[in-house]
Amino acid sequence: MVAHITTVAYLGIEARSVDVQVHIASGLPAFTIVGLADKAVSEARERVRAALGAVGLALPAKRITVNLAPADLPKEGSHYDLPIALGLLVAMDVLDREEMAGFLAVGELGLDGRVQAVPGVLPAALHASAQGLGLICPAGQGSEAAWAGRIEILATPDLLTLINHMKGRQLLAPPAPLAEPVEAAPGPDLADIKGQELAKRALEVAAAGGHNMLMSGPPGAGKSLLAACLPGLLPDLAADEALEVSMIASLAGELADGRILRRRPFRNPHHSASMAALVGGGHRARPGEASLAHCGVLFLDELPEFQRSALDALRQPLESGQAVVARVNAHVAYPARFQLVAAMNPCRCGYLGDPARACTRAPR
Repeated sequence: MVAHITTVAYLGIEARSVDVQVHIASGLPAFTIVGLADKAVSEARERVRAALGAVGLALPAKRITVNLAPADLPKEGSHYDLPIALGLLVAMDVLDREEMAGFLAVGELGLDGRVQAVPGVLPAALHASAQGLGLICPAGQGSEAAWAGRIEILATPDLLTLINHMKGRQLLAPPAPLAEPVEAAPGPDLADIKGQELAKRALEVAAAGGHNMLMSGPPGAGKSLLAACLPGLLPDLAADEALEVSMIASLAGELADGRILRRRPFRNPHHSASMAALVGGGHRARPGEASLAHCGVLFLDELPEFQRSALDALRQPLESGQAVVARVNAHVAYPARFQLVAAMNPCRCGYLGDPARACTRAPR
């Protein structure tokens, strides 16, 4: 009989259900994973084998086939380790089939059986809540998953603890949702800046109206410091904004200690950043700086030094509020509503118009 465990695949900030089907049949010993899996998923065979051995269980000397359905949906990442291991435990009659049908599982397995943190637990928890399922996740991300609402969450530190909980020998405490303190990591305060009254007034106008801003001035004038003050002028994130920003941070693996974000993000990429780094992309279509600055501030220092293709790619997010990444096997859209603040020097040396220093590099 085939064992079924539910997990998810990610397309942007959207989580889609994946049915992990495990079949153990007679035949030559083999362990095969099918269903359009990438390298990290294929390597789960050895991690799962070692993790089961760490808790005193051995795979049967039979033909094991794991199918990740739907087969045409790309499966990427290491969060399939735990659902594959649970499917094997159900197929080996270690865990109850009907009880496991009520849970969605995500997590990476260590060789010693520990369940390690993975990106995207918050979107997975929200998807589980929408489907009426519980969630099994790593212990360090239980507080992140708790924001999904009133669902049963099993935040387990290792595979053995989870098995004992399911058999009634041990009880896992439900995690409590945690939020980032509002005063955590405060940025510079506009009141601490002396002078630059015109620039400070412009910054206040930009904060009040949600305007984009370009600052031009010589090196050392305080452009970067003024830009860093802008998030402090903006209101804290609303509940829906905080959830959306935290989902993007969760997918990027930047949600510290499972605490939902309450402060508006401030992203300051280096001028050598590529187009994929700014708007998102790469082999696995990850969110870029534009999406990580969603509902916050994207600061581009030394604006003329950025690649022209990278700056052109920011047009669509600025106009539509979305960063769309198109690939042959995926079409992903990430939210990207941000305030763009840029800084530049007036010329190559930076001292054009300075009466005390002559500029020899201005365009003629």
